Amino acid sequence: MKIDLQQIGRKIRQARLSIKKTQQQVADQCGISKSMLSKIENGQTASAVATLSKISDALEVPLSWVLDNRPETDLVLQAKSDRQYRVDDNNSMGYSYELLARPRFANIEPTIVHVTPMDSNYRNEPYTHSQDEFIYILEGSIYLFYDGERHLMEKGDTAYFKGTKPHLFMPVDNEGAEVLTMFMNQVNDSL
Repeated sequence: MKIDLQQIGRKIRQARLSIKKTQQQVADQCGISKSMLSKIENGQTASAVATLSKISDALEVPLSWVLDNRPETDLVLQAKSDRQYRVDDNNSMGYSYELLARPRFANIEPTIVHVTPMDSNYRNEPYTHSQDEFIYILEGSIYLFYDGERHLMEKGDTAYFKGTKPHLFMPVDNEGAEVLTMFMNQVNDSL
């Protein structure tokens, strides 16, 4: 079951209106066009998780809240059979995402990133987001492009990096890959 783009759009609009920001203000803060934000809010386009993360940051809401509509609780249990939510890549992002849990009480968002096979259309421009990222290769292999360098990562390999540096997962072959990803809000270093 795919995440409902209309639902994502409604939640983004709701959050934007609750903090009394215009589409232009949020778009400028996220580095996207007002037209793109309008299309996202109207459920007319899928967006990269990096873009949704920037929008979530601008609206001061968790990305997990934008992606999931279940009630918030202190305990988050999720059976594998219920973990069907994915953001469809529409053959343009090169990834689809599976949210593993939506812990409102933590600054971490566990996700499985499904990297499409090499022969599929995929995004080839690095991107950034505000969260730190930890990855663990569950299946297959990827090239992690990070801050201008390419790193081969195979099953069992891990990496931790700043999302503010340009990065991208690229398939190594036509098998694709699955990557456990933990998006983490940065901790204030001054504490």
